[in-house]
Amino acid sequence: MLDKLQIIKNRFDEVSDLIIQPDIISNQKRYVEINKEYRDLQKIVEQIKIYEGLLNNINEANEILSTEKDPEMIEMAKMEIDEAKAQLPELEEKIKMMLIPKDPEDAKNVIVEIRAGTGGDEASIFAGDLYRMYTKFADKNKWQTEIVDFNEGTSGGFKEMIFKISGNDVYGTMKYEAGVHRVQRVPQTETQGRVHTSAATVMVLPEAEEFDVQIQPNEIRKDLFMSSGPGGQSVNTTYSAVRLTHIPTGIVAQCQDQKSQHKNYEKALGVLRSRLYEIELKKKQEADAVFRKSMVSSGDRSAKIRTYNYPQGRVTDHRINLTLYDLQNIINGDLEKIIDALRLADNTEKLKASGENL
Repeated sequence: MLDKLQIIKNRFDEVSDLIIQPDIISNQKRYVEINKEYRDLQKIVEQIKIYEGLLNNINEANEILSTEKDPEMIEMAKMEIDEAKAQLPELEEKIKMMLIPKDPEDAKNVIVEIRAGTGGDEASIFAGDLYRMYTKFADKNKWQTEIVDFNEGTSGGFKEMIFKISGNDVYGTMKYEAGVHRVQRVPQTETQGRVHTSAATVMVLPEAEEFDVQIQPNEIRKDLFMSSGPGGQSVNTTYSAVRLTHIPTGIVAQCQDQKSQHKNYEKALGVLRSRLYEIELKKKQEADAVFRKSMVSSGDRSAKIRTYNYPQGRVTDHRINLTLYDLQNIINGDLEKIIDALRLADNTEKLKASGENL
């Protein structure tokens, strides 16, 4: 394991030198890659220093035991060895997890698309609940949220909600939310008190940078229309809302959140770029044997991932058979327990698949 850790430290020294080189700084894409690698390696190197410190403590204590005659010093040396050895296994496991090859997309911001599925008005209300859950979760993580486009439900909630989340390692966390979410509860519109099952689909796209996807101006058709607010009322009387169509693929993105046509255009272009980027990303992931074993790799948007059962106050994540009787806190944004469990299961699977033997 020590040889492996020395390689990591050597690479960190190389990257520390690269990040200040003028030719790297002038190349935006390369600089972003190197800067990310630097931050990731820095976290690992911090743990390696702690690990090496424990090994040094054990070696020094063993030297004391081999030469010291004072019973009190011998006892202190034995305690030092016991304490250090007790910490080593957990720290070794932590470092192993950190050495799993990271998804380079994890550091990106995301575009989240929530769409009401089966269940009529109740599905739209549930889509609204999911949007609220994610905005509260973003607040807890000190992430920024920004609406891109929406289509309100007739009885509340949203038929469709598209929004952006910006912050540190957003995709690495939010990617576990992609799939079909089901809710089991008595709808507001139900007069007989019967429990119904409704669903909403969540898509999580890593936000593509300009250098990730090149879109030529002649590949885009731009249409303008009036922004509409609640109840179909016009937000303003100018054609500020923007709909963009990528002619080669037929993919459409639109934005009507801003009064400025230019700002709506930039937002819509960002969504279009991310959707195109996701297509290429899926091709890459499908060709990656290790990634295929990951629970977030299928990209199957019809896969049922989680059920929110209100009568029993429980939330079940079907991918890892995790059930928590904490529905109210979870629906109010406390997703940490679920996502931490998913990440641990995912990393454990990747560790087995990659055949790491440290």
